[in-house]
Amino acid sequence: MHVLVTGGNGFLGQAIVRRLLARGDLVRSLQRSASPELETLGVDCVRGDVADAGVVHQAATGCQAVFHVAAKAGFWGRYDDYHQANVIGTQNVIAACQSHGIGKLIYTSSPSVVFNGTDEVGIDETVSYPSSYLAHYPLTKAIAERMVMSANGPQLATVSLRPHLIWGPGDNHLVPRLIQRARAGQLRQVGNGKNLVDTTYIDNAAEAHLLAEERLKVGSNAAGKAYFISNGEPQPLWDLINRLLACADVAPITRRISASAAYTVGGVLETLYKLTGRTDEPRMTRFVARQLSTAHWFRLDAARRDLGYVPRITIEEGLRRLTESLKKASVGNQ
Repeated sequence: MHVLVTGGNGFLGQAIVRRLLARGDLVRSLQRSASPELETLGVDCVRGDVADAGVVHQAATGCQAVFHVAAKAGFWGRYDDYHQANVIGTQNVIAACQSHGIGKLIYTSSPSVVFNGTDEVGIDETVSYPSSYLAHYPLTKAIAERMVMSANGPQLATVSLRPHLIWGPGDNHLVPRLIQRARAGQLRQVGNGKNLVDTTYIDNAAEAHLLAEERLKVGSNAAGKAYFISNGEPQPLWDLINRLLACADVAPITRRISASAAYTVGGVLETLYKLTGRTDEPRMTRFVARQLSTAHWFRLDAARRDLGYVPRITIEEGLRRLTESLKKASVGNQ
């Protein structure tokens, strides 16, 4: 099968691409930067932005399925930048699927699309979107997810996956950022540290996407639906953060700040950054303060039932693999 993966050069995108190749598919990746590594694997790499309708149309030519993984992540920046990447980009992907008669669209969403700033304790997909958002990322991802769900129909089957906090070997965002900030003395535990949080090991997140593609077809149980994806092992967030840091021999975080104080600091920094026109991301925002101090764990019943999803790599095994990977990288950099 010919498959297009947008954002195939990213952390999750690469994991999906490698599984598709192992399955025997012909893979094309639409990405903004060059990737000699993917080209060496035999991937047809197309350089371009998902916000460019012409490039997306070209990249989708001849494909039978699309994994739309590309997105602008983060919790700070101009709304238009998030809108272009996450909303216009998704609009272009849907249009390309419809124009080329592509039958399957698997969209990578986020649990943050339903986050209202309070604890999420064992919630499922019946939880509705909130009336307002504290950051542009979850807002634009929610708009895009609704578009994907609305596009489901008799010619195009769509599904939306919401993996939470993906980590593992090869991570170029979450774990490296934690390590860098911890080493610089910039991390503080927010809140009492007891908030339970789901995360997703990279291999499990990638497998969920392939399972969704395999189960997806017009009229199937998965068509037109969204699914939470995680390891199904809620952990106290700050215990897990310290275990992730330990994989790189970084000392645990012991300094703390209350949830309310972090939220206030985030609001002050957001105001200052807007007034001064700074474009770098503040060390704290209101959204991040809420994310770090509240519970986020999800029922996986629907994903197990409709997708056959079972998280095969446990957190314990994932931490072992991450430690091994970071040690190899450290030796390689010496």
